[in-house]
Amino acid sequence: MTKQLIGRVDKIDFPLLNLFEIDAKIDTGAYTSAIHCSKIIEENNTLRCKFYSKGHPNFSGKEVLFTEYTQTDVKSSNGYKENRFKIKSEVIFFGKTYKINLTLSTRDDMRFPVLIGRQFLAKKFLVDVDLQNLSFNKKQS
Repeated sequence: MTKQLIGRVDKIDFPLLNLFEIDAKIDTGAYTSAIHCSKIIEENNTLRCKFYSKGHPNFSGKEVLFTEYTQTDVKSSNGYKENRFKIKSEVIFFGKTYKINLTLSTRDDMRFPVLIGRQFLAKKFLVDVDLQNLSFNKKQS
């Protein structure tokens, strides 16, 4: 199987979350993928999530409900361990829809609202850090 070449950053779509052209950092240093979530409320076996970010206009603030979710421990690059909610969703790269596991995190202070980690990249993509927006640019042409 030939791996698709991808750059260090891209703009991607999460159709089930109603999020489009979202800035994502392709992070081979991260195992899991993460998405910015500004508000998370768990009640009655349902997760209510608000995807809003002042610095990222495509994060409109729409609320999304999840009835299927888990929790997982994620260790950050500085060694800090955090328990996060994890959801399953879909992401589009190069016009193809993939299933993806995303941990929910407050990333307001981060440049990229989404990190795509090794768990998702494995067996599908080859990362060239000199390139960027390959999927987005293909979508535009």
